[in-house]
Amino acid sequence: MNGFLLVDKASGMTSHDVVAKIRRRLGTKKVGHAGTLDPMATGVLVLGIGNATRLLQYVVDGTKGYDATIALGKATITDDVEGEVISTADPHTLALVTDEAIATELKKMVGTISQRPSSVSAIKVDGKTGHERVRAGEEFELPAREVTISDITIHSISRSSDSIRIEVSVLCSAGTYIRAIARDLGVSLGVGGHLTALRRTLVSPFEISECGDWESTDLISTAAGISRILPIRELEAEELNEISFGRTVSANSSQGPVAALRSDGTFVALLENQAAGEQILARPTLVSMKE
Repeated sequence: MNGFLLVDKASGMTSHDVVAKIRRRLGTKKVGHAGTLDPMATGVLVLGIGNATRLLQYVVDGTKGYDATIALGKATITDDVEGEVISTADPHTLALVTDEAIATELKKMVGTISQRPSSVSAIKVDGKTGHERVRAGEEFELPAREVTISDITIHSISRSSDSIRIEVSVLCSAGTYIRAIARDLGVSLGVGGHLTALRRTLVSPFEISECGDWESTDLISTAAGISRILPIRELEAEELNEISFGRTVSANSSQGPVAALRSDGTFVALLENQAAGEQILARPTLVSMKE
C-alpha cells in the first residue's frame, strides 16, 4: 500500500497520534508525516504511506500557510495559550497599543528574517527536544535561524480590558514558528503576546480543502502526489529495465530530482543528473518498481 493521505488534523491530537491511527486503519507500519503540528493546532497534515514515506522530504520543504489568533497582553512560557503565564501587561500600557503599531510591527517580520524558535519546539539540542527541556524545568533559548515570511495579512483586531486579539493569515517557509511571531510581536510592543489558535491551511501544493479526517480520507497514489511536487518523466521499457538494476539512463531535461513514471502513470523512481565522465546521465536515487 503506497501513496499520500491528506488529513485535517483535529485539535488535541499529536501528529504521532494520527500516524498511529493510520497505521491501524491501513494495517501497515510504514507511515510517516511531513511536518509536525502541535496538539492545539488543526489543519493540513500530509502523510506518506509505503514508498511515499521516502518522498516526504520534498513535501516538508514546501511553503506553509496558516490562520492564527494572536493575543496581546500576556506572555506564556510556551508562547501559546497552553503555557503558564510569565508576564501580564499593565491595562493602561495595553490600551496605548494602536492598530497602526500592530500592523507596523508585523510588517517588519515579512521577508527573510532571523527567528528564534519557541522553547517548546520539537528541535533537539544535545539529544533532547525543547518540549522535554521545558517539562524538566530547564530555562534556555534555542538559537535563532533564518526563515522567510512571504506575507502576514491582518483580518481583524478586537479589544477587551486585558487583551488585544488579532486574526491573521501567514504564508511562510518551512521552519517558521507562528508562536514565535506572536511572542515577538508582544515583545516589540512591550505588552507580551502568545498564540491562542492555529490552523494550517497549506503544505504546498496541498491545501486544506483537499483534506479529510483520518478515518475516511482517501489515498492519493504516489505518482499523483509526487507529480504535483517534482517534474515527471515517462520511461521506456528499456529504461525501466536499466532502472530496475540501479543503472543510469539518458539525462533528464531539467535539473534536480525528477519523478520517473511508467507509461501507465505509476511511480518508479527518482532520477537526478550526474556527471559520468564527459557525459551527463540520470542516476536513480530512489527506486520503487511497485506502486
